[in-house]
Amino acid sequence: MSDIITPVLLCGGSGTRLWPLSRKSYPKQFVPLVGETTLFQSSAQRLSGPAFGAPMVLTNAEFRFIVAEQLIDIGIDPAAILIEPEGRNTAPAVLAAALWQSQTDPDALMLVAPSDHVVPDAAAFRAAVEAGIPAARDGQLVTFGIKPAHPETGYGYLELADRPDDGALRPLALKRFVEKPDRATAERMLDAGTYLWNAGIFLFSARAILDAFRQHCPSLMDPVQSAIDAGKPDLGFFRIDPAGWAAVKDISIDYAVMEKADNLAVVPFAAGWSDLGGWDAVWREATQDPRGVATSGAATAIDCDNTLLRSEDDTLEVVGIGLNNIIAVAMPDAVLVADASRAQDVKQAVSALKSKSARQAEAFPKDHRPWGWFESLVIGQRFQVKRIHVHPGAALSLQSHHHRSEHWIVVEGTAKVTVGDEVTLVGENQSVYIPLGAKHRMENPGKVPMVLIEVQTGSYLGEDDIIRYEDVYARS
Repeated sequence: MSDIITPVLLCGGSGTRLWPLSRKSYPKQFVPLVGETTLFQSSAQRLSGPAFGAPMVLTNAEFRFIVAEQLIDIGIDPAAILIEPEGRNTAPAVLAAALWQSQTDPDALMLVAPSDHVVPDAAAFRAAVEAGIPAARDGQLVTFGIKPAHPETGYGYLELADRPDDGALRPLALKRFVEKPDRATAERMLDAGTYLWNAGIFLFSARAILDAFRQHCPSLMDPVQSAIDAGKPDLGFFRIDPAGWAAVKDISIDYAVMEKADNLAVVPFAAGWSDLGGWDAVWREATQDPRGVATSGAATAIDCDNTLLRSEDDTLEVVGIGLNNIIAVAMPDAVLVADASRAQDVKQAVSALKSKSARQAEAFPKDHRPWGWFESLVIGQRFQVKRIHVHPGAALSLQSHHHRSEHWIVVEGTAKVTVGDEVTLVGENQSVYIPLGAKHRMENPGKVPMVLIEVQTGSYLGEDDIIRYEDVYARS
């Protein structure tokens, strides 16, 4: 019986609390918020090594190619990427992963973890996981509790049966789960020394968690099993069946199973952790100067204290003068300025922007696609200018448009362009015209990225003005 652990990375989320850098179309796990790699990549790297097998990832259809691309970039080959038709919270996702794993090895150990957390000391975290293996192998459901660093009101807590008498790394008895407290309660819990932050990370065998679902939330078993059974492979992914998934209840793993189970254990972890649940958390994790100022990108602080300044555009300079306890984050299309004590209220900004139908509420400036990405540079009443980046070897669909024509100017690399029956290679400083209604396709036949400037002209320039005839990514 092997102790090799299958990491299960949960990779959904809407990203509202770290707006404008994190948005529904491109949430925080895909962004390098702390360090050079993204949170998702750091999570995958942290759960790799001799004790771990290839990871399983659960995500949605919109993120599937981003997940695959970011894993390729760090040299990790996933065991499976399961596509959820729509978000149903953590319990159905964990159950789907366990059912998938049980098809090959029902006794395999699984480590379920969000993909958007920061754990600076990866070695210490792996040691905590190894400490939980014996309990998980004995059929217990092991969770990991974070030693509180401050009276946090944004996290749920785990209450230990007894106060730890030493710092030994071992599973302890768990008394109960505690909802997010108010400030006064959080302070009392911190002083008590018997409470840990609930990190939402679990270690168990597939068999043990399936038994727990059968006992504590049996209503999920049949619909999730049916959705897995009716699912289909798709370009290296596995699409869970939408019809079956529609019958699945939206419920968290804590409510469905963990708060009811009596075979729980918790491994305390004190080596540093954050779920980056707000810009104040990003500020705490960032490198700060002696006055508590953290800057990123083209940002300059003058006579500031306890302030976070970020510019996500090299051409956009952010300057703070005499600021105290301020968060300022600048994107090409949106700027956030907030008192750090109101960091948890950033989601209200997203709601306000959605109510006025502002694109910035959910859409990222760069629109990521399976073949690369594009961004709009200029938008007029009857024209639009885009920069399009195509990965080496990638190709857009064979398509046409009802309402617009296009001019393509290659500025980096070489494009293989199809217009009607004619196929040509278009190099740097060369251009091609795509008439309205013409079937066309662009490909990057080279080994370096291909970049072109696209000028669209016409009566309607929306992304839904597209007819696909052939698509290697099986999009409709």
